[in-house]
Amino acid sequence: MSEKNEQLEPTPFELAPPPEPAGARSQTDGRRWVLPALAGLVVLVLLVVFWLPAKISDTGAEVGDEAARGRATEAPASTASPPASLPATADASPWSDAQAAKLRKEAQDVLQALLDLQFSLDERGAEQWAAEAWASATATALAGDALYRQREYIAAKEEYARGLEQLQIIDEAIPATVDTQLELARSGLEEGLTGQVTRALERVVMIEPENALLPGLQQRASVLAPLLEQLDAAASAERGGDLAGAENHLREATGLDPLHQRAAAELQRVSALHLDQRFNDAMSDGYTALDDAAYSQAREHFRRAASLKAGSAEAGSALQEVDVAQQASRLATLKRRGTEREGNEQWQAAVDAYQQALELDSSLLFAREGLKRSQARARLDKQFSKAIEEPGRLSDVAVAEATEKLLQQARTIEPSGPALKRQISTLERLLQQYNTLVPVRLRSDGETEVIVYKVARLGRFEETELTLRPGTYQVRGSRRGYRDILQTFSVSHEGAGPPLTVSCTERIL
Repeated sequence: MSEKNEQLEPTPFELAPPPEPAGARSQTDGRRWVLPALAGLVVLVLLVVFWLPAKISDTGAEVGDEAARGRATEAPASTASPPASLPATADASPWSDAQAAKLRKEAQDVLQALLDLQFSLDERGAEQWAAEAWASATATALAGDALYRQREYIAAKEEYARGLEQLQIIDEAIPATVDTQLELARSGLEEGLTGQVTRALERVVMIEPENALLPGLQQRASVLAPLLEQLDAAASAERGGDLAGAENHLREATGLDPLHQRAAAELQRVSALHLDQRFNDAMSDGYTALDDAAYSQAREHFRRAASLKAGSAEAGSALQEVDVAQQASRLATLKRRGTEREGNEQWQAAVDAYQQALELDSSLLFAREGLKRSQARARLDKQFSKAIEEPGRLSDVAVAEATEKLLQQARTIEPSGPALKRQISTLERLLQQYNTLVPVRLRSDGETEVIVYKVARLGRFEETELTLRPGTYQVRGSRRGYRDILQTFSVSHEGAGPPLTVSCTERIL
């Protein structure tokens, strides 16, 4: 392997085919040479074991001479091979080749196990999360490759086995590595270290993509950026004294990631500060209202304070103060309020104030008179307001006459406030407009029966004229053998519009 992430491959080495006999021999000749051949084999083995290692450094010519002498024994199928560490020669025998092949096969078996584990670890990105150990195992495997190419099969096998052991150590460390990366992801989430979280989760995806904790951490990582923004916004709001804003930002943060411990702790702390602030503000507002004799508001503030801190003795005592003070001055307050509302022409509010006073004491003269006076003005105000809001009702003569009577009564009221004067002026103008008769021209075909609802039955005509009050009207046309028609038209006080044509033209088949 030339690179550290390259897959290891054994150097191919093929057994040389055994040499063919020089000529065919008969079965009888073969038996004749068995004993000499065995003798020659023994001699050759002795030479290989004892003499050849001492001569391994001799020149190629000397080796060639020894090989030639070996061929002279005439035992072509029974010669012994040199040790597996020696390079192959042209005179290698089947036996020596078989021994070398056996050693090579053993080395290849170890190498295959190494390659399988290397491939598995490479898919899991071991080169990134176990770089030093991976580099060491790769170097060991490369050393085994070098020995393999030199036919040093035993040594190569040992190197491959050592490399395999190094990879197995990496493989066995996977659970601990995954746990470490998961913990790095968790701590990074808490500390806001986006890069650390990303790297840790990427490694877990490489090492153990099926890890049950991974989806949850990935989800938390996906909202880390907006969560940190909310935490920063909360800190900024708190520095500015906006505890409500800080609490809202922290609630947003915990909503993004309910498992974020720092966000949860900050929310708890800021919420407690905000609670104290709201309690103190409510108590302060309550006493301010009490000093101003605004007892209802004071009670509302004190009750809010009590709801913030259940069982608060301070809030309970304040509520008792309100009850005592209110009982002594409420009637005076209601009288003053009723008078103020009358002066502002807020008649319904004045009615409410006097009714509350009578609920406390039904014998109060100011409350009875004020209620009678305010109720009459409140009814008049309501009627005038409705007439102004719906002026079209004045086209009805009865409604217009009733409104005129109300105006006559209103003109006699003293004192007359600005609101009443505006209502009188507006209604006078509207009555004048709706009491003005406007000429309206109608055209027909002389065959259609025409009725203007709530006005007159006009019968048949070709052209006629009516005088109508401003408003909205309905006209109906009927003719035998034709479909009836119904039309709506409006009359404005500003003048008549174009003539209205009413004719039945659609024949009934």
